[in-house]
Amino acid sequence: MAKVLTIKKGLSLKLKGAAPQEYLSPVSACSSYALVPDDFQGVVPKLLVREGDKVAAGDAVFFHKRMPSVMFVAPVSGEVTAINRGAKRKILSIEIKPDAEQTYRTTDVSRVPSMIREEIRELLCKSGLWGFMRQRPFDIVPDPAIVPRDIFITANFTAPLAPDFDFLAKGHESEIQLALDVLGKLTDGKVYLGTKPGSLTGIQGVEHYEVKGAHPAGLVSVLINKVKPINKDETVWTLKASDLIVLGRFLKTGKPDFSRTIAITGSDAKEHGYVTVIPGTNIKEAFRGRLTKKETHERVIDGNVFTGVKLTEERPFISFACDQITVIPEGDDVDEIFGWIAPRTDQYSVSRSYCSWLHPNKEYALDARIKGGERAMIQSNEYDKVFPFDIYPEYLLKAIIAFNITDMENRGIYEVAPEDFSVCEFVDSSKMPLQEIVRKGLDLLYNEIN
Repeated sequence: MAKVLTIKKGLSLKLKGAAPQEYLSPVSACSSYALVPDDFQGVVPKLLVREGDKVAAGDAVFFHKRMPSVMFVAPVSGEVTAINRGAKRKILSIEIKPDAEQTYRTTDVSRVPSMIREEIRELLCKSGLWGFMRQRPFDIVPDPAIVPRDIFITANFTAPLAPDFDFLAKGHESEIQLALDVLGKLTDGKVYLGTKPGSLTGIQGVEHYEVKGAHPAGLVSVLINKVKPINKDETVWTLKASDLIVLGRFLKTGKPDFSRTIAITGSDAKEHGYVTVIPGTNIKEAFRGRLTKKETHERVIDGNVFTGVKLTEERPFISFACDQITVIPEGDDVDEIFGWIAPRTDQYSVSRSYCSWLHPNKEYALDARIKGGERAMIQSNEYDKVFPFDIYPEYLLKAIIAFNITDMENRGIYEVAPEDFSVCEFVDSSKMPLQEIVRKGLDLLYNEIN
């Protein structure tokens, strides 16, 4: 029977444009798909292909320079048509023109149930599935040489307009169970699973927690912090439950099929619902006028409004771990007389500056403007009201900004990831890029230690 966790701090941001539980018509085929190294945090890519090479779906395209056994593979079969680079020749993306008929690099998985830890580790590294996992501390792709203390998985999606995991998991229960069984062999500890109440009740072999509360209650960091916090010199791995479906499908069939069901959401989305896509899909080509209501002044986000990445002409590819696409107004065409000083009866505010507190269940169509300028951090307890961890967020952030390693460690840097500060960033009257600050702090600390 599942244990219950109740999270009292957080924020339920109610936005217009939720996805109904129905499938949209399939997306169009694209002229190219891409593998983007930045989708995999902490990875230093080393190419294994050149322009003009032919690859099958599942063939290795690059590996992690610091961990050569960790491979990242092609999502489709076809010809490598472009290797796009940025400043200092950084690899931005590897584009593949797909074949008319897809071919796959299949793997014999008949022995998966009886495989030992080392065999499973090698299988996941070669298949390109290792990149779905994250390591704490540092929130990076894990080191295969380390045996984690525990593995934590979240199936409770509480972010604004997040997809319903029960709908995603429908018909995939056997793949999820197989993936959990295999992951259990990679740790000497336990596999912890956090879900919303009443979800995945038939799952076995895990420590099951039902988590109640507003966002960020569904984040894996909350589960770790409330169940079994990380101490210095300890390592745990984390995973999203939606990635279990892709992992379990491979372990069951041996076919590297990375396709996943995502939700199309947002107040400015032309259609709302669920659709199956291949990671690396060019979003503009795939939807061909079906995604946005207007051609301009709209922001298309890979993910949710708190932690997602803006998709642009330069970076139009759906990420490997995408669960939703959100479309909201950009707000760059809005002119308001008197600005913020005018009375606002129909706009949202976390404080009682506007009237939104009188209508707690009302849904809003927010745009991408931050409505203010960056200023010094104020000790106003804004963060504490929405930050459910046993950590003082202001003091940790100040330690990161000063890069005081001892203070960062004492304040809990090893327990957090950038996404944990997303709600703090939203309510912050100082308009500081808190997630960026935490990400830079984790990267600097990792480089300092290693």
